[in-house]
Amino acid sequence: MKRLALTLALCAAPVLAGAQNAGADARAALAALEAAAVQLDAAEGARDRVAALTSTVSAFEDGLAAMRDGLRRAAIRETELTRRLAAQDAEIAQLLGVLSALGPEVRPQSFLHPDGPLGAARSGMLVAALTPALNAAADALRADLEEVTALRRLQQSAADTLVAGLADLQAARTALSQAVADRVPLPRRFTEDPVRTAILITAAETLDAFASGLSQIAEDERPQGLPRIADRKGALPLPVRGTILRRPGEADAAGVTRPGLVLATQPQALVTTPTAATVRYTGPLLDYGLVMILEPQADLLFVLAGLDQTFARTGEVVGAGDPVGLMGGTVLSAADIPSPSGENTGAQRSETLYIEVREDNRPVSPLTWFDLGR
Repeated sequence: MKRLALTLALCAAPVLAGAQNAGADARAALAALEAAAVQLDAAEGARDRVAALTSTVSAFEDGLAAMRDGLRRAAIRETELTRRLAAQDAEIAQLLGVLSALGPEVRPQSFLHPDGPLGAARSGMLVAALTPALNAAADALRADLEEVTALRRLQQSAADTLVAGLADLQAARTALSQAVADRVPLPRRFTEDPVRTAILITAAETLDAFASGLSQIAEDERPQGLPRIADRKGALPLPVRGTILRRPGEADAAGVTRPGLVLATQPQALVTTPTAATVRYTGPLLDYGLVMILEPQADLLFVLAGLDQTFARTGEVVGAGDPVGLMGGTVLSAADIPSPSGENTGAQRSETLYIEVREDNRPVSPLTWFDLGR
């Protein structure tokens, strides 16, 4: 755990030179990671380790996202300076020529002027007036060149640190998966009837039809004991760190529109519960991939589609912030880190999580329930 904290501490340092906001985010993630380390050291069972490792993975994802943002901004700044310097090649050559002529070696002919002493005096006054401007231009050029050099060193150092951080993040994800497997089973609200579930999956041709028949797969169901969350509407955290790819009603590349929200995430990003809920269903469904349907309260469903792994079973009750799955994809490697030139040597890869909210079995905009600031 100490190595994890050290890695993120190193991540926070170079980001400051690239972007103040990213640096603040990295420092906040470092504080969260240190708190998770204390929680993990105090964990006495698998259940406690799951909570601590969930905090650890989340802190690492936040910190490394801030790190990537700092690297991206540094790369953009380096590209801007490099292009500006390239566009000033002729001007720079002229400037260097003039500065060389005004160098420390003063020769007798430099005092001669075709118009005699008066011309020499006028020329001296002109040179004296131009010298501050030439020096200022030289200082600006020197500052740009020094900034480009510093940015390249920054990016190389940060990229090396980011590679180490990604390795530690993957180790934390593996430890979390093991802790989930070792924990005591979660409270169960009902037992799933696998035959009825199979029939419902086969018969349902749409998500609407499947959601309306969910009550049929439950046996020995107990009453809902979770508090209502109407007062938290619009303030729930998103279940995964990501960026909005498509908003409700926006068409995809094939022209298909859906009422939910599509988030682009990093490969193997951690998915957590926005609030305490009953797992109404988990498994493959239609063309949505691996799906988890959460019921925070009666007549309200959160559909999460596109997961690669799930950490809970149908009928179980999960708490707020509990890990419920991981996204798919290949973990980023050195090929995905921005190079000192600001380009990537490999293609960026991302996963997508589809989030749909259903009230009274009708889809509503997830934007009314979730805080998109996460």
